[in-house]
Amino acid sequence: MDLITYMKHERSGKLRGIYWLFQINMAFNSNKIEGNQLSFEQTQYLFDEKRIYTENGESIALDDIQETINHFRTFDYILDNVEEDIDITMLKELHYLLQQNTSAEENPLNPVGKFKPEINVIGLAEIPTTHPDDVEVELSALLKEYLSKKKIHFEDLVDFHVKFERIHPFADGNGRIGRLIAFKESLKHNIVPSVILNKHRHFYMLGLKEYDDVSKLRLLETFRAGQDYSEQVLKKLEFEGNINNRIKENEKDKGYEL
Repeated sequence: MDLITYMKHERSGKLRGIYWLFQINMAFNSNKIEGNQLSFEQTQYLFDEKRIYTENGESIALDDIQETINHFRTFDYILDNVEEDIDITMLKELHYLLQQNTSAEENPLNPVGKFKPEINVIGLAEIPTTHPDDVEVELSALLKEYLSKKKIHFEDLVDFHVKFERIHPFADGNGRIGRLIAFKESLKHNIVPSVILNKHRHFYMLGLKEYDDVSKLRLLETFRAGQDYSEQVLKKLEFEGNINNRIKENEKDKGYEL
């Protein structure tokens, strides 16, 4: 049983295992990078019990709760669509799933499931991004380039992530969508997935900013640190097998190993 099948099996049986850990850690860390205030424990409780708790009378934004619930559902979507090629329809669906029932639905400058209507930048690093008028053309070109590759390697995933983030096609949610895509494509291509941890946020943002212009190394190492986390999870829970058996078998048929 490969990792994809294994996680789906755990999900159907509501087991606390690899699927559970990836769900919670992806939601907590990816949302936290974007400023979500839920703690790891609150994220876990929300997933397990479908409720939230507070301590010392703290207030929690409804969007923080809803976006976390949405992230759980979006993670399930990528797990169910691992083998599908990324296309514009899928990207818009990811954005819709991630932003539905939040205040974004009342904001015309952040249309849910649609591309950005105004110029934006990447986070506090203020990295410039593609003009709204050019988003669909540049995104289509990026997808065509990526999907034309005969074999996807780890570096290709990181490179795609950078180019996607620099296009920044949506008004909000681009980072979370980009990290979910990287996770999905890792599973599809039998690569250990990377969970970008919030404690590495500074290195992640700096890596995005300096990629190509200065060095690719910082971002590659940040993604590798995320892979190290995933490997620790798999080792701790004694998973033995391939990430994707279909890819592994295809490689054997071609006469070489990954």
